[in-house]
Amino acid sequence: MRKRNESVTVEHERAAAVPGPLDKGCSLRRSLRLPAAAAEGMKRPLGRRYGLWFRLRKLMIWLLGMYIAIPFLVKLCPAIQAKLVFLNFVRVPYFIDLKRPQDQGLNHTCNYYLQPEEDVTIGVWHTVPAALWKNARGKDQLWFEEALGSSHPVILYLHGNAGTRGGDHRVELYKVLSSLGYHVVTFDYRGWGDSIGSPSERGMTYDALHVFDWIKARSGDNPVYIWGHSLGTGVATNLVRRLCERETPPDALILESPFTNIREEARSHPFSIYRYFPGFDWFFLDPITTSGIKFANDENVKYISCSLLILHAEDDPVVPFHLGKKLYNIAATSRSFRDYKVQFVPFHTDLGYRHKYIYRSPELPRILR
Repeated sequence: MRKRNESVTVEHERAAAVPGPLDKGCSLRRSLRLPAAAAEGMKRPLGRRYGLWFRLRKLMIWLLGMYIAIPFLVKLCPAIQAKLVFLNFVRVPYFIDLKRPQDQGLNHTCNYYLQPEEDVTIGVWHTVPAALWKNARGKDQLWFEEALGSSHPVILYLHGNAGTRGGDHRVELYKVLSSLGYHVVTFDYRGWGDSIGSPSERGMTYDALHVFDWIKARSGDNPVYIWGHSLGTGVATNLVRRLCERETPPDALILESPFTNIREEARSHPFSIYRYFPGFDWFFLDPITTSGIKFANDENVKYISCSLLILHAEDDPVVPFHLGKKLYNIAATSRSFRDYKVQFVPFHTDLGYRHKYIYRSPELPRILR
């Protein structure tokens, strides 16, 4: 009896040791199950990918929303578009003292402040010709003003948007013109640099008129030329049109990198990412006009009666070359210029003068002469 029980016990233990069908399945599943650490390692890359894609999609939606919202914002607040045209809040180069032109290498330059209107003050630089450099050292404002009456022509330079009268390419042009025997008088419009006031097309034109009259009151019979660059060409044609209407035209007008009018310039500007946006004119160009900004060079040249010289680089990335050429064609066929010389001087792409480096041309002295 005891032997039989022992054999039964042994058989039962053997049977328990051999897995049955159910135990086989559970055992297989246990063997296929990954360790907890390995499973966690697989979840992390998937989580990172999902999180990165979610953030990227969120950023794209935000950028798209901003892209669509900006046109409506500009339409509702035309002052924004005016700021983008003037860019007077961009003061480059930074950290320079405009009261000290000598810090920019202009040791023969005097800084003035004039007041075209009440509550408006504009900063002016006057650079004398190279022949007067030595005499100019240590002289005061009165000496510089009297020097305008010396037998040297005067150029009133009207700069473009952004920056100040101390911009690097502008300073280099003053030096070139001074070396060619010109007085150079330049200034910052109201709202630019250290000039006080709010910018507007009317205000900029009035500032230029005030400085021109200030020069004429001191220069005697010396020739006075007006040189406008980029946005400054709009101020220049506004000014010269007014001078011609009152029968006191300058001796010549020089336009560097000019456009036809501000609407065509804004439409052709290479940085305008909205030019193909539906309703571009209504959203962007109409607010410019609403702000009173036209700078209609193409209309102004029809009322100008003095010699005209247009300089434009073919590789200009800011004001397209074709706009300068179009303005020349309008001026050349205008009856107001029938007794005056109108000249267009292009600069080949290979020269690399782009928008603001025409002053580097070795041909410039001959062209101006």
